Amino acid sequence: MDWVDVGRFLVLAGTIILVIGLLFMVSDKIPIGRLWGDIQFGNDKFRIYIPVATSILISVVITIILNFFARK
Repeated sequence: MDWVDVGRFLVLAGTIILVIGLLFMVSDKIPIGRLWGDIQFGNDKFRIYIPVATSILISVVITIILNFFARK
């Protein structure tokens, strides 16, 4: 393992942490978890939440990001 590889890993890890931090800061404005395909049902004492559309959206975004970084 070369120091250049360690440096690339640290830059990538820092970028990911930065993006996650920014998402937390603007999470009130982004409707993640409240999309039209998310299923919610229950009553006051019991609620079931199945984030189908949110999971698909997150999967697509992560796939695009990983494909961008994997290409050389």
